[in-house]
Amino acid sequence: MVNKQYNNMYNPDVLSCIANLSNDEVFTPPEVANAILDLLPQELFSNPHTTFLDPACKSGVFLREIAKRLLKGLELIYPDLKERTEHIFKYQLFGIAITELTSYLSRRSLYCSKFANGKYSVVNFDNIDGNIRYKILQHRWEYGKCIFCGAPQKEYDRPGDLETYAYEMIHTIKPERIFNMKFDVIIGNPPYQLSDGGGTGKSAKPIYQLFVSQAKKLQPRYMSMIIPSRWFAGGKGLDEFRAEMLSDKHIRKLVDYDNFKEVFPGVDLAGGACFFLWDRDNPGSCEVTNISGGIRNTAIRELDEYDTFIRSNQAISIVKKVNSMNYKKHLSDVVYSRLPFGIPTTYTPVTTGVPCYFTKKIGLRHVRRNDVRDPFGIINKWKFLVPKAPIAGQTDFSKPVAFYYDGNTRIAKPGEVCSESWLVAGAFDSEAEALSYKSYIFTKIVRFLLLQTVVSQNISKKNYCFIPDLEKYEGTYTDAQLCEMWGISDEEFEYVKSKIGEIGGENNG
Repeated sequence: MVNKQYNNMYNPDVLSCIANLSNDEVFTPPEVANAILDLLPQELFSNPHTTFLDPACKSGVFLREIAKRLLKGLELIYPDLKERTEHIFKYQLFGIAITELTSYLSRRSLYCSKFANGKYSVVNFDNIDGNIRYKILQHRWEYGKCIFCGAPQKEYDRPGDLETYAYEMIHTIKPERIFNMKFDVIIGNPPYQLSDGGGTGKSAKPIYQLFVSQAKKLQPRYMSMIIPSRWFAGGKGLDEFRAEMLSDKHIRKLVDYDNFKEVFPGVDLAGGACFFLWDRDNPGSCEVTNISGGIRNTAIRELDEYDTFIRSNQAISIVKKVNSMNYKKHLSDVVYSRLPFGIPTTYTPVTTGVPCYFTKKIGLRHVRRNDVRDPFGIINKWKFLVPKAPIAGQTDFSKPVAFYYDGNTRIAKPGEVCSESWLVAGAFDSEAEALSYKSYIFTKIVRFLLLQTVVSQNISKKNYCFIPDLEKYEGTYTDAQLCEMWGISDEEFEYVKSKIGEIGGENNG
């Protein structure tokens, strides 16, 4: 007789527990793996000839969940469970582990044994790997970097007893030779980044895009991967990938979470996460699903409608209204490039010289006059300064974002400069015009337009591409004034207010 107390005990899936352990190589919870599998045509799981590849096995969760579906879907074709299991595991499921440890985890998840030829394996292979292979590779160095993944030699040229993180899928020019076969479905959760010696997060080098590109080379019928959403805005190593993805009509479904923790509980990564379905034989428009706080919003869209991808389906109509006014310029043409005065963040202030704004904490100090550059000719103008990282520490974009307020912006007088910690958002002939421009930036609608391009804590001039340049700035701007000017409805402005946080001293009209 089964003990009732035992029956009511909490008994979580071990792979759900593992999914909460790592902030480096993020393990996929089973429910997320199944949400991704749900994107695929379900008849694939009733076909004994469908082949699946996970090119970045970690816990083996994708292959395990695929096996469950195949075991059910092929029941009529192979009524005998042993015969059915033998066929599925030997001829339909394949994986490439990213480390030796994850090869053991993946085989244990799929075969119930870390050795595929062990006595506890549910299917008896004639080798220890089965169809989940792991091969120790070395990076190929050239000028101090790996020619395949760009890893710095000083970080990853390691002794043979240490993991090299030279992932097999992306360290070959001919990925088709890894298994010497074609795959119908390539699916997985690739590693996201490698340290470039300069830190983590946005300063680390992204590599997930390399897995997507390699998978496309294999020309599967379907491909689906879950990756960080930062590629929407491009940036470090991602500009070419973004352009390619947004123009790819084979991406038929895109599911986007603005809070990374909603997909991977316990893991914190700014910008959220997304997964997609790539369909080789059926190009067309894309079904985009936004998920925020458990609420879903779906629309059929063209991903390349704008140069910068707008994540929110609800925001599209607002951006279209504003940009239908045919302004000559946008603020991406007005905001100045980084290092406007040549003063890096690492600069050590001096006692006398040119007044310079450093970080908010350090404040106004001085730099040597000979170290100051003025390529834009704006030193003697009134300058509105905004922080380069105005939302540092905020990774959950489902919560209202403030961006700018009196405490983190500055009006720099003629003769004053700033370090790389600041962006010069605008330069003007008078203080009155600078203050008027500031009131424009402080409105909720303008900050909302900025939000549509932001997927990380850092902001550059290109993020201002949806904000019109009014050219002449006079008086104090309010949201009521801009709503009337741009035809923003009350309902649309309520959505704006739900995404943009309040700031001290703001006049919203």
